[in-house]
Amino acid sequence: MERIFLSAAAIAAVSLLSSPTLAQAQQEGTAAAQKAPMTARDLIVMPRLGAPTVTPSGQYAVYSVTYTDPETLRRSPLHYLLDLKTPGADPVEINLGIAGFSLAFGPDNFLYFLSYDHPDESREERARVWRVALEANGNVTGPMPVADIPGTDIAGFSIAPTSDKIALWAEVARDCERFGCESDERTIGSGRLYDGDAGFYRHWDRWTQPGVFNRVFVFELENGKAVGDGVALDGGDSEGAFVGNTPTMPFGGGEDIAWAPDGSGVYFVARRADAKEPGSTDLDIYWSDLTGAAPVELTVANEAHDSSPAASPDGKTLAYLAMARPGYESDRLVVHLRDLQTGETRALTQDTDLSFGGLSWSADGSHLLATASKVLDTPAFRIDPQTGAVTELNLMAGAEAHIGNLTSLPGGQLLFTRDSIGVPAELFLSDFAETARPLTNVVTDRMGTMASTRTTRFSFVGADGDTVWGQITRLENQEGPIPAILYIHGGPQGSFSDSWSSRWNPRVVASQGYAVISVDFHGSAGYGQDFMDSINRDWGGKPLEDLQKGLEAALELDPQIDGTRACAMGASYGGYMVNWIAGNWPDRFDCLVQHDGLFDMRSFYYSTEELWFPRWDFGGSYSEAKETYERWNPVNHIDKWQTPMLVITGEKDFRVPYTQGLQSFTVLQERGIPSQLLVFPDENHWVLGAKNSLQWHNTVFAWLDRWLKPEGDAEE
Repeated sequence: MERIFLSAAAIAAVSLLSSPTLAQAQQEGTAAAQKAPMTARDLIVMPRLGAPTVTPSGQYAVYSVTYTDPETLRRSPLHYLLDLKTPGADPVEINLGIAGFSLAFGPDNFLYFLSYDHPDESREERARVWRVALEANGNVTGPMPVADIPGTDIAGFSIAPTSDKIALWAEVARDCERFGCESDERTIGSGRLYDGDAGFYRHWDRWTQPGVFNRVFVFELENGKAVGDGVALDGGDSEGAFVGNTPTMPFGGGEDIAWAPDGSGVYFVARRADAKEPGSTDLDIYWSDLTGAAPVELTVANEAHDSSPAASPDGKTLAYLAMARPGYESDRLVVHLRDLQTGETRALTQDTDLSFGGLSWSADGSHLLATASKVLDTPAFRIDPQTGAVTELNLMAGAEAHIGNLTSLPGGQLLFTRDSIGVPAELFLSDFAETARPLTNVVTDRMGTMASTRTTRFSFVGADGDTVWGQITRLENQEGPIPAILYIHGGPQGSFSDSWSSRWNPRVVASQGYAVISVDFHGSAGYGQDFMDSINRDWGGKPLEDLQKGLEAALELDPQIDGTRACAMGASYGGYMVNWIAGNWPDRFDCLVQHDGLFDMRSFYYSTEELWFPRWDFGGSYSEAKETYERWNPVNHIDKWQTPMLVITGEKDFRVPYTQGLQSFTVLQERGIPSQLLVFPDENHWVLGAKNSLQWHNTVFAWLDRWLKPEGDAEE
């Protein structure tokens, strides 16, 4: 029985949804010209909508919004309950009693969540699982403890569809037979000893702890509480047991765990931790029957990437995503179906040149739902499990921009988030895949108080005569001449698509008085696999040609932009391209901003962690493909460097180690080129901290102003 039972009339008046509509906020016309431009602080304190969780009946959703204090920059979430069946219903704030995160409704209609807090403040601080009962007016009963494992921070959980079991995961020593035990291994001193055949010794932003992995244990639930020691999905110490991380590291989460609809077992994604791991993209899907035996590897036949398991509602079919080429992290993700009775597997979307993500079944099991990049947008698609027919869903009036968190509700409704360059994520609801209506106004009204920007899409003939797309974002009513910023995305198999970013945000840069020009050069996502593959072993070739032609096309399209005052900036591969431009297009820009960019391909290869990446893109290891690495190596062109450069790096970045930035800064110093170095000791490949983000933006904006503002205002 659903525990949310009061009528919509009983919901407290906490209104987040009011006029203007999202579309109106983006089209305020000349009135926006008198409004203050968006600042870096505006971006950083912008409320952030999280993914919703929905009751089994589809009537109620709970979502979280993270707020940032404008003075202290401290972040904290608030949680809201929304009646989806009552048009125009106002969200109501709910109080869980303690600070909670990772909220999820269980099949029993209780709201489960993680919290480091405890109602008894004298208790040890650690992550536990809790649950509360909700009423439609926002009343909360609880919190009630579900799982409390001494000495262990629970990283995640998943409730069985039958409500009688819970899967918990955390970092647990591999020699532990139960969740939360201490390893028998003892060491003297602070050193970590790694075996050469044990997999990653460091990954993304952290050193691994030898013998410790992400592990999932399944517990019985009695009266809403986890009991016993749990059953390890990896098989524990049984013959043929699995050794590795699940959820996968560094970004895996609940999407790596999928219950059988009858609760009889769990499908999970993992990659073996062995000598091959740093060079392998071979994620596989396993099945555990919860007996404690070694799990069964279902995708053993495919040596490439398999992920996103999703069992059909009737339990007969497993859908998942798979790549075809081992060692390539950006291969096309094709939807596959496995008959769980016969084991027969077929590639469902092999004939559709789209790479899918966010895979799920419709509530009635009649079709699959997924999203995919497609020429600057990320729309949603419906996939027929019988024929493989793919239908693009037109859920928004105008551009789809970026659709995410797609959830099918009983009765044919679709709940999802949508964001764009102009507006951060809001929650929407569509009936029968028709044009959706907005449910929230977390940020739309706030965006309407700032000077509006406009984004113009354009295409041009790029390298090899191919059509290449780009975007121009600038203040809507700004009169020229407007200095130009060439934005270069990372990946390189990525895109500066029509989506919101809290890091590399075109709107906030444009609000400083610049025209932001981005180009989806060869290698970018959303144009088919051949276009993406074309950057292979050609890092500085076709992409640079596209950037050169794209910049000129943008200047021709918008005569308000002043091409004589221009800077280029990028991170990761975008930072590599900035280093490449410094030596191969040295006289075009007034300044450069290089963040976490590859500088010396030899030292990069021998210090990065995910070795499959350079091995694929350059045709082998450094010793095997030295000529290709050196052909596209920025360090070989430093004799032509002359453009002022701001270098930014994070000391916890193990993907592109911070020494790459130090090396480029040394060149700038030796050659007497105006330069600055910004080092974050507590950041990784990204800049995530609120205060650090503000410092990043202030530093970048000051650098751009220094070189692009009129001479009378510039600081030489």
